[in-house]
Amino acid sequence: MLWQALTAVRDIGRLHDIASILIRYGFGDMVRRMGMANALERAGRALHWNEAEELAHLDPPARVRRAMEALGPTFVKLGQLLATRVDLFEPEWIAEFSRLQDSAHSVTYEGIHQQLTEDLGAAPEAVFAAFDPEPLAAASMAQVYRARLEDGTEVIVKVRRPGIRLTVEADLRWMARLAELAEGESPELRAFQPREVVRQFTQSLRRELDFASECRNAERIAQNFAGYTGFNGDSAPKAKVVGAPAQGAPRAEPLEPIIVIPRVYWQWTSERVCVQEYIAGISGRQLARVDEAGLNRKVLARRGAQAVLKMIVEDGFFHADPHPGNVFYLPGNRIAFIDFGMVGRLSEVRRDQLMRLLLGLVQHEPQRVADVMIEWTGDGATDEDGLTLEIQAFVQQYHGVALKQLRLGAMLTDLVTILRQHQLRLPPDLSLLIKAFVSLEGMGHELDPDFNMAAEAIPLLQKTLRARYAPNAVLQRGWHGVKDMLALLVGLPQDVSRLLRAAKRGRLEIHIDVLHLKRLGNQLDSAANRLVVGVVVAALIIGSSIVMTVPGGPTLLGLPFFGLLGFVGALLGSLWLWVSIWRSGDKD
Repeated sequence: MLWQALTAVRDIGRLHDIASILIRYGFGDMVRRMGMANALERAGRALHWNEAEELAHLDPPARVRRAMEALGPTFVKLGQLLATRVDLFEPEWIAEFSRLQDSAHSVTYEGIHQQLTEDLGAAPEAVFAAFDPEPLAAASMAQVYRARLEDGTEVIVKVRRPGIRLTVEADLRWMARLAELAEGESPELRAFQPREVVRQFTQSLRRELDFASECRNAERIAQNFAGYTGFNGDSAPKAKVVGAPAQGAPRAEPLEPIIVIPRVYWQWTSERVCVQEYIAGISGRQLARVDEAGLNRKVLARRGAQAVLKMIVEDGFFHADPHPGNVFYLPGNRIAFIDFGMVGRLSEVRRDQLMRLLLGLVQHEPQRVADVMIEWTGDGATDEDGLTLEIQAFVQQYHGVALKQLRLGAMLTDLVTILRQHQLRLPPDLSLLIKAFVSLEGMGHELDPDFNMAAEAIPLLQKTLRARYAPNAVLQRGWHGVKDMLALLVGLPQDVSRLLRAAKRGRLEIHIDVLHLKRLGNQLDSAANRLVVGVVVAALIIGSSIVMTVPGGPTLLGLPFFGLLGFVGALLGSLWLWVSIWRSGDKD
C-alpha cells in the first residue's frame, strides 16, 4: 500500500523535506496526487502549503531544475544523468538539466577530521608531511584537500562528506517507490521509463560514492594508455603513462607521456577517501592561461579527441564526463584526465555498431546508419520502413557537405531526436556515449574553432574495423562461436530431460510478470479481506442480538456479558472496514 511504502520510519524525515521543497517550488499538486501529503499528515508532519513561491513566470523545465538544486546532491546528480537522456527529453529540458552544477558549501575541517583520521588510520597531520586544511574544492558528495608526502610528492586527498550516504540511500529508496508508482499509474510518465532511469541512476551513484571504485577505474584507463603515442602521425615520444600500476608493483619512470592519469596511492585509499597524485596543470576552463603558457591549442584539441575516441572505440571503457573541469593541460601539449567516478562501458557488439554508424555518417551511407539505429532500438514497436526513410533523408541532406563542416555530436543528437519522435528509446549505455561525444566536440571547438571531429575519427574507425575483420580476428571469433554452439548442443539433452521430468511431475511452470495484473490481484485480495470481515461483523451482530434475548449467564452493567463482547467485536471490525475503505479512496 502507498501508506506503507511512503511512511517507512527511517525515511519519513527526508520525505517531509522533499515534499516541502516541491510545494515551495510550485509542485504541490504533485505532492497531493502522489499521496505524500496524506502520508505525512498521518505521521504527524505538517506541510506548509502557503510557502509556495511565485514562480509562474518560469517554464516547467526551469522550475524542475531549481527544485532539484534545492533538493540536494542526490537530485542534482539525477538531473545530470537526465541531461544525457536526449532520447527521453526535449532540448529545452536537456538544456536546463545541463545547468545543474555539482557544488556545495564546504564542511569545516573540524567536521571532517574525525572521519578522515578513521579512514587514514592516523591523523592527516601524522600521515602526510604537510596537509592544507582549506579545501581545494567542495562538491555535493566530497571535498578535496591538498597534501604532501614525505618524499615531497604533491597529492590530493578526496574525502566523502560525513553522513552523505544515509541521505543518498533515503533519497534512492524514495525515488524507487515513486518510480514504481508513476510507471504503474501514469501512462504519460511510463513513456519516460522511470523505473529503468532510477535503476540506472542508483547503480551509477552508488559506484560514485565508492572512491575505491573510482580509483580502480583510473587504474584501468591508465593501463589502457600505457605506451600510447596517439594517432595520425603524432610525433610525441613513446612513453609509459604516469598511471596507477597494480598495487604493490614497482612504478616505472616515464618520459613525457601524451596522456596523464594521476597515480593512486592505495595504502590510504578506501571507500570514503582516496589519495591521488596532484596534477599541476592548467584547467580546461582557463583557456587564456593556455595561450599564456605557449601551448598549441590545435594540438591539444587533436590529442584530447584522439584519446577519448581511443577509450570509446578501442577500449570500450571511457571517461563519461570529459568536461573542461576534468581536463588539465600540461607543458609539451600533454593532457591529464581526472575524476573517474562516471565511466561508460561498451561491449564489443556495441563498439562494432558505433563504428558502422559513425562511418555511415561521415561517408554518407544512409542505409548503414538506418540499420544500426534500428538495431539499437531493439524490439520497440514502430513503423520500421518509415523510420528507415526518415533516417536516410537525414543522412542524405549532408551529401556533398565538406568533411570539416560535419558536427558528429550534433548529428548524433539529431538522430536520437528522430527516435524520440517515433517513441523509441536508446539503451542506457549509449546515453553516456552521446553525452561524451557532445562534450568532447564542444571542448575541441573551444580550443580550436577549426577543429574537425570527423577527420580525427575516420582514421581510427577504419583502422579498428580493419583489425576487427582481419583473417585472424575473424577466425578467432568464429572459433569462439563454434565452442559456444558445441557447449549448447552438449547440454541440450540434459536440458530437455529436465524439462520433461518437470512436465511429468506436474511442476512445469510459466511465469508471467505483468505489473497491472499484480496490482489487480492485490486489489482483489484487499476486497476479499474486507468482504470476509464484513461477513464476520454481520454474524457477530446477529449472534450477539440472539444472545441478548437468552436469560441467564454472566452479566455486565445488567446486560449479558457475551452479547456485549460480540457487539464490541462487531464495532472494532466496522471501524477497521471504514478505515480500510477510506485509505483505498485516498490512493485512488
